[in-house]
Amino acid sequence: MQRRHFIGLCAAALVASCVTGAALAQTAEAKAKVDAAKAAGTVGEQADGTLGLVTGDADAATKQAVAEINNGRQAVYREAATKNGVSVEAAGGSAFETVIKPKLKAGEFYKPAGSGWVRK
Repeated sequence: MQRRHFIGLCAAALVASCVTGAALAQTAEAKAKVDAAKAAGTVGEQADGTLGLVTGDADAATKQAVAEINNGRQAVYREAATKNGVSVEAAGGSAFETVIKPKLKAGEFYKPAGSGWVRK
């Protein structure tokens, strides 16, 4: 169990160091669209490190922005998983706990593993 925790922390460190690269891969328009949707409660962060639709309903531009950002995140998680010998899911989950969740703003939604949406 300690080894798994250590590997998870290593994956999170790699993910954190790659966040800048992922941020550069997304367009400013997609980031702005998702930030607005998060503030409105339409989009939230999920325990697997990806974005999700809180209400299940969003306009096409928001869905496209979510997909663009999720694709970039998944690429980072795949790289972290390969470098650390963990699953992509473990890398994404670790990124959520160590990088994404601490940055959530008051009023934004997140979805813990095995649970429904929660407002911070």
